[in-house]
Amino acid sequence: MFATLLALGQMKASVLDYAGGYGILVRLLRDIGIDALWSDRYCRNLLARGFEFSESSQGKAITLVTAFEALEHFVSPTEELETMFSISPNVLLSTKLLPLNAPAFEDWWYYGAEHGQHIGFFRFQTLEFIAKKFSKVLISDGDSYHLFVEGRCSDVKWRFLKKSRLFLPLLIWASARLGSRTWSDHLLQAGKTK
Repeated sequence: MFATLLALGQMKASVLDYAGGYGILVRLLRDIGIDALWSDRYCRNLLARGFEFSESSQGKAITLVTAFEALEHFVSPTEELETMFSISPNVLLSTKLLPLNAPAFEDWWYYGAEHGQHIGFFRFQTLEFIAKKFSKVLISDGDSYHLFVEGRCSDVKWRFLKKSRLFLPLLIWASARLGSRTWSDHLLQAGKTK
């Protein structure tokens, strides 16, 4: 997340976690200072209540939409991406790419045979097709993380920054500059501030 916002030059931007589950990522992002909102049609927001993306928050410019481990669950992934792109010109998602020579069902863990919830699988060429369809630039690590952007974003810079464990001091510095939203969120939820 930090790598993407740094690469976009938008550290103070608003982020929407689409298919955000219980709200864990939103709460963690807000705790380190990122203005994150939550959205999920199929799950209850337990940890980021009060920070839901809604009709009233649509006036807020969302710089980045995230969808981690969600694309492979969508019945209509193109429609879901169209919704995401209607919210923001930039989408960061994670999904494991299907190898060119598709492995046998029993030989690839990502098929998810034990839970049956992964219903769509994608190759890099499919993501390139999606990028072209929506007039986006695709930046990918070639494995699990894929960024669709409008306009310019350095793929070299994104890949370099994505290896965040190597740049922990930079991330700590960036986080400290943002300032945690934990206390202000508490006050907002307690009704002590607007």
